[in-house]
Amino acid sequence: MGLGDKISNKAQEVAGQAKEKLGDATDNERLQAEGIKDQAAARAKQAGEHVKDAAKDVTDK
Repeated sequence: MGLGDKISNKAQEVAGQAKEKLGDATDNERLQAEGIKDQAAARAKQAGEHVKDAAKDVTDK
């Protein structure tokens, strides 16, 4: 996984956490859900990148 991808995915995850917490604090269910969705999307991207890295490691050996 490239460093840029790692940073981008982590930033999306952190932004999602912030949205979720803000939604919790303001009783805004839409904002909470959006934050949870953003976090899930970031984690899915990270998982995909890990699979790519693992496949590359296998083919390199």
